[in-house]
Amino acid sequence: MTFAQAVVLFLGGVGGGLTGSMGGLASVVSYPALLAVGLSPVTANVTNTVALLSTAFGAAAGSRPELRGQGRRIARHGVTGVIGGTAGAVLLMSTPSSAFERVVPGLIAAGGLMLLFREPLRAWYVRPGRRPPLAVAVFLIAVYGGYFGAGAGVMMLAALSVAAVEPLAITNAVKTVVLGFSNVAAAVLYALFAPVHWTAAALLAAGCLIGSWIGPALVRRTPERPLRWVIGLAALTLATVLWRDAGAPAS
Repeated sequence: MTFAQAVVLFLGGVGGGLTGSMGGLASVVSYPALLAVGLSPVTANVTNTVALLSTAFGAAAGSRPELRGQGRRIARHGVTGVIGGTAGAVLLMSTPSSAFERVVPGLIAAGGLMLLFREPLRAWYVRPGRRPPLAVAVFLIAVYGGYFGAGAGVMMLAALSVAAVEPLAITNAVKTVVLGFSNVAAAVLYALFAPVHWTAAALLAAGCLIGSWIGPALVRRTPERPLRWVIGLAALTLATVLWRDAGAPAS
């Protein structure tokens, strides 16, 4: 690990922590940072999941005012998140790496599109007869989060937003902590059975902790729409690059 690579990972962690705690798309920043230093897609993914645990801790520390009185709600959704995250991790470890590389661009693109078109999706989601129980939505998002995770925060934020009328900052804080439960479950399995790159994980986690600690304060002060569009367009750009690379013949 060179000094330049360490800097890339640390700064990628800061950016991932910020975007994760503010917009729910941490992996769009942190996952490419791991690829940039030479990790394979599967190793980058499991390392990313382990490193992003620090995002939940940082966001919780920075969101203390928003999290007051949310303990029972977080515990309820957290149990569902643990079950879903475990299922997603098992799914990943059962998936051939070639299949994972093919599906990742689509997952990232879906996360970006959900971020860009969140308001119409919310409107569709709350129509009578179309909304699944919140626990089902939380479980499915946690499965996705344990498997890959890019955009899981956006999905969780949208699901929680339609279930409660409250300031965005509160929903955003609850979302980050609940996803932290699914990440814990997946990270334990990855630590035991998957090729985690621990040096990269430590550098990325340090940056994520700082970024996610700062993020909640910025959410209280920053217009949400421009941030969502920047992250969403970045996600689509990344998905295009990864799709092109996945289809390129091996040299």
